[in-house]
Amino acid sequence: MADTLDYPALLERIAADVAALVGSGTPAEYIPALASVDPHRFGMAVAGLDGTVHGVGDWEVPFSTQSVTKVFALALALAEGGDSLWERVGREPSGNPFNSLVQLEYENGIPRNPFINAGALVVTDRLQSLTGDASSELLGFLREESRNPELSFDAEVAASEQEHGDRNAAVAHFMASYGNIDNPVPALLEHYFWQCSIEMSCADLARAGLFLARHGLRSDGSRLLTRSEAKQINAVMLTCGTYDAAGEFAYRVGLPGKSGVGGGIIAVVPGQCTLAVWSPGLDAQGNSVAGVAALDRFTTLTGLSVF
Repeated sequence: MADTLDYPALLERIAADVAALVGSGTPAEYIPALASVDPHRFGMAVAGLDGTVHGVGDWEVPFSTQSVTKVFALALALAEGGDSLWERVGREPSGNPFNSLVQLEYENGIPRNPFINAGALVVTDRLQSLTGDASSELLGFLREESRNPELSFDAEVAASEQEHGDRNAAVAHFMASYGNIDNPVPALLEHYFWQCSIEMSCADLARAGLFLARHGLRSDGSRLLTRSEAKQINAVMLTCGTYDAAGEFAYRVGLPGKSGVGGGIIAVVPGQCTLAVWSPGLDAQGNSVAGVAALDRFTTLTGLSVF
């Protein structure tokens, strides 16, 4: 069905349908470099399996991807090191804020899933051990898959996160006390903050995520993940990818998705296409208000979901 859709017309309709919500919510205020972003921005893109991208609004404007990069770090860690990663991080929704320490003490330093901050730190730690340079490895992968060699880190955002990263440092040191962090915590945090600072547009993100729609195949046709591993990542995205609002996202959108506090969301229609949306105004759970609504409209209008 995706091949027969008039994507430009569809995206224009979705943009019109959600226009009243653009500007709603609040940009991430706890990271000063993100707090100043214009909340009235909105962009959306859809990438077909062949890499063709259609977009609307600010779909080619780079923004801070933040936690959306956790999907790609997880894919690289699994591709490089296999499923032994799951001995160090779980696959269950947390039900708590993304930066919570509460469950770590009850569960002996094992994070609930790879998309809360604690779990993402474990994934970055694993990728650092496997590659020796986790953030650069991730950036190189994203440049190749997005077909954009100009992708880069945002030094201002990375510095801002470092300056206000006490909670992440506490989480990392706490897990290290349980033996669940292998690298020195300061070095781990540096790679984690650089990872979160990567800037991409909706077009970049939609293309970069296509390996999940292609069941693990990269843009050059080589296999990054087995079909089973791609299925696993999509499943964890569906159940854990939008912080403690994953149930509501699954109910409204019905697709694997991963959000970031920069206002971006990536979503996957396995075997069909990948979507990316950006609007900086966030709800109380840290998800883009207009972005979730746009993805809701997409699946409602097209009937494309995993259900």
